[in-house]
Amino acid sequence: MRAVWLTEFGGPEVLVAGDAPDPVAGPGQVLVNVAYANITFVETQFRRGLPGPFKAKPPMIPGNGVGGVVAGVGEGVDPALVGKRVISSLRGEGGYAEKTAVDAASLIEVPDGLALDDAVALLADGRTARMMLTAATPEAGERILVEAAAGGVGTLLVQLAKAAGLTVVAAAGGERKTALAAELGADVVVDYTEPGWTERVREATGGVDIVMDAVGGDIGRAAFELLGDGGRIVNFGLASGEWAGIDPETAKARGVTIVEPAFTPELLREHAVKALAEGAAGRLRPVIGQRFPLDRAADAHAAIESRATVGKTLLEVNQ
Repeated sequence: MRAVWLTEFGGPEVLVAGDAPDPVAGPGQVLVNVAYANITFVETQFRRGLPGPFKAKPPMIPGNGVGGVVAGVGEGVDPALVGKRVISSLRGEGGYAEKTAVDAASLIEVPDGLALDDAVALLADGRTARMMLTAATPEAGERILVEAAAGGVGTLLVQLAKAAGLTVVAAAGGERKTALAAELGADVVVDYTEPGWTERVREATGGVDIVMDAVGGDIGRAAFELLGDGGRIVNFGLASGEWAGIDPETAKARGVTIVEPAFTPELLREHAVKALAEGAAGRLRPVIGQRFPLDRAADAHAAIESRATVGKTLLEVNQ
């Protein structure tokens, strides 16, 4: 089969397409013919060798989320799964390939009415958006600032927050991205690459009650200053390369809560399933901004790191 190898840690060029042995479904596993592979910002950090949730070492086939059709089952697995459309997370290994062996227990069947590519786009980003927003305990009428609002998670957060009755302030970088956030229904849109962006937020809203910090660094710290007594900030990303690093004592003195969402396998699965259900019902629309063939995984990583992407980036595998 064709696959993409991580030959060593480094830039996008270390992702090299080539041949690999066909995987075999072991006990408790299924074999999936991969249609789409999901790419997240975390995977670009892993490729560079930065600390994170994935522990594998090169040479290996990376890739953490896939969607496809079950082609075979291993010992102890119901053969009725063959032919089912499924998505699954892979613990960071084996996704950039035409076939992959997956633990049957990790499978999520794609509901009728939801396209397989949309399901893959919702796998990681949908559950993240739902988990982060739920952890912030929003109430209708509150004001929420969504950073990186044109990204995979951000586009979903804008939609979920609007559906929850919040006033949504979308912050993104550049005209193309702010236009997308506005199209998704954000009430206020600002470009955080322009000086004085927080002042424009304050003029429009008087401040915010919740900050969804996907960027960290200076942007995350600036967004924190928009919060007042009773405010909450959820730090879940470091697209800038560093966490916002909000001092807990400073936050406490201002009456701001630094929210630390709980992460358990059960919660991750629950939120992924609910995100798929919302997608199938037409209430949550993933934005798939760019697609690359499997052999161009390096180009996909480069596009994400250059901030040239909007929404979700997918690898198209077996089409």
